[in-house]
Amino acid sequence: MADRRPNVLFLLTDQERADLAAPDGLPVDTPNLDRLRSSGVWFDRAYTTTSICTSARASLLTGLYPHAHGMLNNSHGADAIRTELPPDLPTFGERLRESGYDNTYVGKWHVDQRRGPSGFGFEYVGGDGVREHRTEDDDVAFGESALQDRIYTGGEDPTLVAATTTTPPEETLTARLTDRTIEALRRHAGDESTPFFHRTDFLGPHFPYVVPEPYASMYDPEDVERWPTYAETFEEKPRVHENYHRYRGVADFDWATWAEAIAKYFGFMTFIDEQIGRLLDALERFDLADSTAVVHASDHGDFAGSHRQFNKGPLMYEDTYRIPLIVSHPGGSAAGTRSSAFVRLQDLMPTFLEWADVSIPEGLHARSVVPLLEGDRPGDWPDSVYAQYHGDEFGLYSQRMVRTDRYKFVFNAPDRDELYDLAADPHELHNVADHPEYRGVREALGGRLAEWMERVDDPLRGWAPQALEIDR
Repeated sequence: MADRRPNVLFLLTDQERADLAAPDGLPVDTPNLDRLRSSGVWFDRAYTTTSICTSARASLLTGLYPHAHGMLNNSHGADAIRTELPPDLPTFGERLRESGYDNTYVGKWHVDQRRGPSGFGFEYVGGDGVREHRTEDDDVAFGESALQDRIYTGGEDPTLVAATTTTPPEETLTARLTDRTIEALRRHAGDESTPFFHRTDFLGPHFPYVVPEPYASMYDPEDVERWPTYAETFEEKPRVHENYHRYRGVADFDWATWAEAIAKYFGFMTFIDEQIGRLLDALERFDLADSTAVVHASDHGDFAGSHRQFNKGPLMYEDTYRIPLIVSHPGGSAAGTRSSAFVRLQDLMPTFLEWADVSIPEGLHARSVVPLLEGDRPGDWPDSVYAQYHGDEFGLYSQRMVRTDRYKFVFNAPDRDELYDLAADPHELHNVADHPEYRGVREALGGRLAEWMERVDDPLRGWAPQALEIDR
């Protein structure tokens, strides 16, 4: 660890799949994430807490699973279980500010409907692009721009999936978030007296994939290879999977339609990567690079046609639960390496606090990744990862997941369970939960799930093992 408490530049995207930025992932041009990875650690097995915005972002702030912080679904809807994060929960922004960090925040929030970032220890300098917590000069996110090549879902209330905007790149919200971040960094040029934490939350590459030229046409739809998961038949899957396919309005999408949308999704990611490059250049220009940790992650992934699905939902596939995570830290001895350790989005909360030499609250469902950054995997580091899902727009739907090196088990409280052999079936097309040859695996994974539920005081910890017939 550096002698001085490091500055931190945290770059969070919205709905970025891990394979967009993986070194052996999709054919998407991300030279600046490659650049960041060369000086940091790529966590190959990073997972979100839950694949829904508010819940995941609240877990990031608190280091807790959703059942403990209470934000079970998105806070902005009429069916929100909670609209405000409980005020007595410690968050990393408040702890860092109390320890002397100068905290600034740009971009998307989407956690608490009453308190914005300024209520959690940050100076909010704008750029949300949605109605909550906007400043007067915030952009209207592409809604008033001329759009071309529009793709909509079907149904009575179509949703915009993708389009080309005629707005010049430098005038888009994505670029202006970057401009505001550069101005926030400029405040610290040549000043080592006060460490800073700056967080930029890009609103992309979340749908609608509205992208300016030249990025909108950078990827030819004819060159977009069909997802292997597009072979999904929904056979032996929970009924909600096929229901969601229709509910989201994409049941009539063919591959050609998806390829057009995915090409825009790819272009959106390359556009964001260019903005990340601008920020890395700014750190160099302001002589901050050697004293600043840079962290890139996403709140969750995106289906973008995988499993023939749109957006996300009660489907705990790798496409939406595995996330990108790159951490470049001054003095880290494992720079330029790839970690296979299981880590979670909420593990960043105690990591930020350890960097700042701030005491980590007791009772967290998170663990600092600092040892991994120094090339040391503790002997008691988990060999599996646990995630939750509680519901979306249509109401509550309880899911729990445990993922090991080879297998994934999903407990669906109101439906059939899922078990995937990721060595034999990496695309999660064949649910073998009821296959007699996998009975022992299912029992073992059910036991592992029960252990995780006990460890984090999951409220289903009493009922789920009984439903799974697990002896404890």
